[in-house]
Amino acid sequence: MLTGRVNSKLEAVVSLWIGGPEGRSLKTDAIVDTGFSGALSVSREVVTSLGLLPFGRMLGTLADGHERYFPVYTAIISWQGEPHLIYVNVVEESEPLLGMGMLHGCELAMQIIEGGEVSIRTMG
Repeated sequence: MLTGRVNSKLEAVVSLWIGGPEGRSLKTDAIVDTGFSGALSVSREVVTSLGLLPFGRMLGTLADGHERYFPVYTAIISWQGEPHLIYVNVVEESEPLLGMGMLHGCELAMQIIEGGEVSIRTMG
């Protein structure tokens, strides 16, 4: 089970380990974003520091309805205690976002109060 807390902006936040191809890794907080269909979005700075390898581009729709292409990279994430290869979107001007693509097959529970508990567990 992955756990976290609800922050003062009522955002569900969990900590994740992200790794690159050369063994570099970092722990970062990510906001759970149920409006994001991808797995994880990070800044260009994270991509550079981990040496993530480019995969391609993905067309995405922003919250304001505009469409834009986003660079996509491969990364390894520690998910529910196991390493998983995932596709990471680069989004500037945003905190890392954990999307529904990563939450597929999981149960998400949140206490929607500041400091409330957040838990993500695999179903089945």
